[in-house]
Amino acid sequence: MPELQRLRPDHAPALLAFERDNRAYFAASVPDRGDAFFEEFEDRHRALLDEQETGAIHFHVLVGEDGEVLGRFNLVDAADGAAELGYRVAEKAAGRGVATAGVREVCRLAREAYGLTRLTAATTLDNTGSRTVLGRVGFGAVGSVTLDGEPGTSYELDLGAARA
Repeated sequence: MPELQRLRPDHAPALLAFERDNRAYFAASVPDRGDAFFEEFEDRHRALLDEQETGAIHFHVLVGEDGEVLGRFNLVDAADGAAELGYRVAEKAAGRGVATAGVREVCRLAREAYGLTRLTAATTLDNTGSRTVLGRVGFGAVGSVTLDGEPGTSYELDLGAARA
């Protein structure tokens, strides 16, 4: 059974493999991270772990039984009881409920471990999978946005009312 874990230094090799193995898959629905992301991965990973210590961000990886990263679930810009949710799941794990389970678990952590009361998220209109996951977990559409030039929707979840 995959387990959602708070990002740690020892996740770096599996996380880099996850990003490399799924780069083309992710680029079909979200902007590509660019070559610099991969070239500077170790330094970036360390910097994100340092920032995580401040409480402004909370990064998680969904780890399979073999130690392989199957997804990442992030809470960023945490302030005043709110944060923005972002997530991505490996192509081989898509369509199996992994994203929904991961989002539910990170919502629980947001409320119980990080004391957050509201989460926001956004996705492009053509990202049906993410829109479906957000709806299943209880996020409601609150407006229109443009994400890297593409039309999208912004969502919000009141964690006090959520049954994540």
